[in-house]
Amino acid sequence: MKLSHFLLLVTALVATNSAFAVSKKSNKAEIPHRIISVDYNLENGLINTMFKQCVGAGRANEGLRADWQQQLAFVKKECDFKYIRMHGLLTDDMAVYTEDNKGNSQYNYMYIDALFDYLLSIGIKPFVELGFMPSALASGSQTIFWWRGNVTPPKDYNKWGDLIRNLTQHFTERYGVEEVKTWYFEVWNEPNLSPGFWTGTQEEYFKLYKYSVQAVKSVNPDYKVGGPGTAGAAWESEMIEYCTKNNLPIDFISTHSYGVKQGFLDEYGNGGTVLSKDPMSVSGDVLQSRKEIDASTKNKLELHYTEWSSSYTPADPLHDSYHEAAYILEKIKQVGNAANSMSYWVFTDVFEEPGPRFTPFHGGFGLLTIQGIPKSAFYAYQFLNKLGKTELKNSDTRSWASKTDNGGVQVLCWDFTNTHPGDSVHNQKYYIQDLPSKSKGKVSVKVSNVPEGKYTMEIYKVGYRVNDSYTDYIDMGKPQQLNRQQVDFLKKKNNGSAISTETIEVKANQPFKKELDMRENDVLFLKLIKQ
Repeated sequence: MKLSHFLLLVTALVATNSAFAVSKKSNKAEIPHRIISVDYNLENGLINTMFKQCVGAGRANEGLRADWQQQLAFVKKECDFKYIRMHGLLTDDMAVYTEDNKGNSQYNYMYIDALFDYLLSIGIKPFVELGFMPSALASGSQTIFWWRGNVTPPKDYNKWGDLIRNLTQHFTERYGVEEVKTWYFEVWNEPNLSPGFWTGTQEEYFKLYKYSVQAVKSVNPDYKVGGPGTAGAAWESEMIEYCTKNNLPIDFISTHSYGVKQGFLDEYGNGGTVLSKDPMSVSGDVLQSRKEIDASTKNKLELHYTEWSSSYTPADPLHDSYHEAAYILEKIKQVGNAANSMSYWVFTDVFEEPGPRFTPFHGGFGLLTIQGIPKSAFYAYQFLNKLGKTELKNSDTRSWASKTDNGGVQVLCWDFTNTHPGDSVHNQKYYIQDLPSKSKGKVSVKVSNVPEGKYTMEIYKVGYRVNDSYTDYIDMGKPQQLNRQQVDFLKKKNNGSAISTETIEVKANQPFKKELDMRENDVLFLKLIKQ
């Protein structure tokens, strides 16, 4: 070999190695090693369980269906939601109100009784939304949704007040004062979206609230009543000011927030939605709501976000995507203690605002599909419910660490990466694809002072192609209908079982350590179970 050729070869090798070193160094800078380090003995108090205080459902009449009830029982068992909120309690399909030929009010609560009896039988309390308007009591004919909820003010506010009073008295007689004291009564839904959900003015909504709160409180002053149940954290300060000025009781503020831009009452998803790039979307609204309450004359009011999700249309494939699980955890963590409840909208795709749906995965709001197939979002709530009662101090912003009384330890961690390309692409185009996730490097979990002994270590995961039923559905070719075998396959493949189980020994004065691979929008749940 000539000297000149040798020198060229050496120069090339040095350059290659240098490039590799730079590339390696650059990768390390790009994907830093993440460390979650906690101490078993350093407690942060009882874990805040506001995430499971309430969950949403479409409308009351759907709650009379067998599949709806079966799915709710499953979700209650796995996620332990305490309350449920839904529209349409007073609409005509619940047969609550009519008038005789002389205009006298006639009440009937048989359908409501069947629904509420079932809820209470499985340990879920109603978060009672008072709406929509029975047509016999309505001042107009304007409705919303396929099931035609009347959104006009009452033709007679006294008759409205009498209905609410009679209904509240009925609840009291059927379920007892002490039970109903634990319920919440929310007046209407999103009255600021006019004429969509309310054809009246803000002033007329406040009048509706006045008659409603006086009716409920006339039965028992300890019953909890609030509102305004607005979209986009609206009318909160005005609601408090109105109640203060008119000496009206109010026990909580309720409102809603969603994490997308564009669209208005877009139940069909035709307008197209875009996931917001604001890292504090949804959670920023909640924190601002708490600030408004704290600065008001009624700074002790509870705050309930009675609807929230990534998107406000039941035709958004983001809901079906594996990205949703990490999104849910990201927002709940950011909210912290600001809200008393964050009610995810909704638990099931048995949901008919745009009418019955024709495909098994259609971007519905639900944690479960119509056929009961768990989406990735479901496991975010299941994992949260498996956290121990005592939270451990933890500086990592995308994880919870907790422990149980019997020596068990739990660490729930995730990555949230908003991979959406931006305003030029709608969710309805982006999230319908197979979307592989990129590596986010390693996560090291370190727990000091774990009691010595043998443990079963279980690791659970949600992410791309792991408890990701939607990507499996894409692999099937997105069939318009699923046969029984396909449904069974999707349920079994995405059943939330541990991805690894092993027995380990923790020795005295040695911390527990475990290194985990993390990809974009992965959710990892590690459990140590004392043997």
